[in-house]
Amino acid sequence: MRYLTFFFLLFSFNSCIKKQETTSTDYTLQEQEVTYASGFSIKTFDTYKKIEVSSPWPESKKSLTYILYPKGTQRPTIAEKAIFIPVPIEKTIITSSTDIPILEYLEVEGSLVGFPNTNYITSEKTRRLIEKGQVKELGSERDLNTEIVLELDPDVVIGFSTTGDTKAYDLIGKTGIPVVMNGSWTEQHPLGRAEWIKFIAAFYGKEQKADSIFTTIAQEYQKVKQNAISVTKKPTVLSGDMFKDVWYAPGGHSFLAQMYKDAQTNYLWKNTDKTGSIALSFESALDTAQNADIWFSSGSANSLAQLASKNHNYSLFDAYKNKKVYSPTLKKGLNGGVLYYELGPMRPDLILKDIVKIAHPELLKNYDLYFFEKLN
Repeated sequence: MRYLTFFFLLFSFNSCIKKQETTSTDYTLQEQEVTYASGFSIKTFDTYKKIEVSSPWPESKKSLTYILYPKGTQRPTIAEKAIFIPVPIEKTIITSSTDIPILEYLEVEGSLVGFPNTNYITSEKTRRLIEKGQVKELGSERDLNTEIVLELDPDVVIGFSTTGDTKAYDLIGKTGIPVVMNGSWTEQHPLGRAEWIKFIAAFYGKEQKADSIFTTIAQEYQKVKQNAISVTKKPTVLSGDMFKDVWYAPGGHSFLAQMYKDAQTNYLWKNTDKTGSIALSFESALDTAQNADIWFSSGSANSLAQLASKNHNYSLFDAYKNKKVYSPTLKKGLNGGVLYYELGPMRPDLILKDIVKIAHPELLKNYDLYFFEKLN
């Protein structure tokens, strides 16, 4: 029944007269510079802006192009294959909670009309919009409720894919609703991930605001990084956890490994060449990191006892014995969403401060941990 309804709505949607584009007399195409991010580029021309996403998902073989042009003006005539979007947009659907802080920083959270798995949103500001019924539940990001998407009729759907499977988005795109892919999570540099605020800002005409926000975050990150250079001792770091029979740790070219480096710690898998996670046996992890000074855990345990109950061998690590285990997953929203996963990509400066505070507490004496908490 759901799919019969969808095809009826699809027919009705495509049969309707296209709504008139409103003229935005105060909208101008603003220049943007991308410094740290490698997955997208922005070029500004006289009558349009071209955004190219070169890394929408890992090992992508193609780039995606979006042409943004002011509402009320003629659509540019461009030969290359692209998705054309009149801007600024007024209604959007996003599918990753990491984009929630971006909308809020840009002060356009009111444009959000739909989101999958709304329970996992931690932001109190956006939760209030959900409670008021302004943000509709769309199910799962892998199986978006297309009927509701069509009813909401957003100007843009901002999606993401971990595998390159975009079937759900392709179906929406066929209705005439533009779908753009956000590849921020593929970035290797922490500031590269945060810089994707400029990508989303372009659709709202908020380029200057995004530049200002990102510049502040980048400057704060670099300030903390420079401050840490003065240390003489680099504590060794164990990172990750067991999942079933495999220990997953950040690869040596991952954004977390970069943060451990910038915090002047000695990450024990820094020489691996992976940009994502590396898979290890427990024996291998123990052999390498049994004597590590600090353990940054990514699991859900909220105490050392609970951690050991998940795997009694965890107690073999010196970091466990010395109560030097820290987790970023304990601070949660009302319905269980993790603050770190939602806000962390936008605020690498705060993550770096946390790591520096833990590794070199003498450097940030008056700073309280923002994401991480110590397991006792």
